[in-house]
Amino acid sequence: MTLLFLAAFLLYNDGIQTVITQASVFGSEELGMDQTTLIGAILLVQVLAVAGALLLGRLAEVFGAKRTILGSLVAWTVTVGAGYFLPSGEPLWFFALAAAIGMVLGGSQALSRSLFAQLVPAGKEAEYFALYEVSDRGTSWLGPLLFGVVYQLTGSYRDAIISLIVFFVLGFVLLLKVPVGRAMRAVGNTPPARI
Repeated sequence: MTLLFLAAFLLYNDGIQTVITQASVFGSEELGMDQTTLIGAILLVQVLAVAGALLLGRLAEVFGAKRTILGSLVAWTVTVGAGYFLPSGEPLWFFALAAAIGMVLGGSQALSRSLFAQLVPAGKEAEYFALYEVSDRGTSWLGPLLFGVVYQLTGSYRDAIISLIVFFVLGFVLLLKVPVGRAMRAVGNTPPARI
């Protein structure tokens, strides 16, 4: 069950990482944003990622970590989908997209690590988190590969960015199948009231 969670995480995290690494390429090449706008958007994402992590943490207290992560994946899907429709040469819309990314970025990653920690048996934390890190690095090429292949086939960064939705959708579906409460009990952890 922990491996199923890890597979879900690896998929949607690869989408997240690819959005992060390719956003400036998308902004400059497809939307015609200048360096000042790109730097401003990166700073905005960083600041709002802290606020987003706090907000998603509060939501997890109310709705549970799994549901909050699933909600964040819906938000990622909508945000990336909205990026497809951004008008070129309009910094305000690019900043709005950066703000949306910032609000879900920190929280989705922090909650994922927290939930994973609850699925790890006591005394096995180093082994499981080593697998977590190695797996994360081992699959980090999938998103950029898809992004690059779609760009090469279509010549459009819009098509390339929209193709990343597949990672969020597949990650959502796999995470939905993880019986988190049962997985926590199986490793000897007590599930919180809200999962």
